[in-house]
Amino acid sequence: MRELLPTLERWRHEQKRIALATVVRIYGSAPLPLGSKMAIASTGEMAGSVSGGCVESAVVQEALEVLRSGRPRLLTYGVADEVAQSVGLACGGVIEVFVEPLPEF
Repeated sequence: MRELLPTLERWRHEQKRIALATVVRIYGSAPLPLGSKMAIASTGEMAGSVSGGCVESAVVQEALEVLRSGRPRLLTYGVADEVAQSVGLACGGVIEVFVEPLPEF
């Protein structure tokens, strides 16, 4: 999370809304550990990673919807998911990613 702080601070200064995605559960093998984080700005910019690149674009799209609705989401990606296969989660595991809007200051 510390590595994301300068980016979050800059986005806040630029008055962008921000969503935070966190890996909250792993079943089997996963490219990144539990607790990995990715921040997504309302402009579609991202910092950090939840899967080493496998599902990031799908998480960005979901995060933008979270920012529009204001409601958090729990996402699941795995080799059995059509979306995960299309974005390349080929490590054989399943990850759950919690996406929440950060409060505005």
